Amino acid sequence: MLVGMPDQPLTPDWPASVHPPGSDSFEQTALVWLFDHVPADYRLHGVLRRHPVALSRLARQYVSAALEAAREGYRTARVDLRDHLPPHALDQVMNAYLAEGQRMAGVLRSVEAVDAALRSATGERGADV
Repeated sequence: MLVGMPDQPLTPDWPASVHPPGSDSFEQTALVWLFDHVPADYRLHGVLRRHPVALSRLARQYVSAALEAAREGYRTARVDLRDHLPPHALDQVMNAYLAEGQRMAGVLRSVEAVDAALRSATGERGADV
């Protein structure tokens, strides 16, 4: 298991490319990783670069919505597409929704881990950061 601060082990959901909390490069690597999981236009907002915890909150909401969209798609695809796709194609669509839902659930766990670490770091430094 990777270790960030001496007494703070990282969870299995911690993204490999994000350096551990407490390291000099933690926030920078967290920013890069988080920007990779939100729409590209989020990069246009300087406040998200200056305040990584704001970006992690937006990323948490965005990824959570994407996960819910995959779940909703999975629940409704058979009925919605049954008259438009052959059965084998519909099965493939269902598998795509399932795979995306699983992937997004993993990304969400990772975003939540990074978000918690960023919140902890900003809480230790104070709100004037």
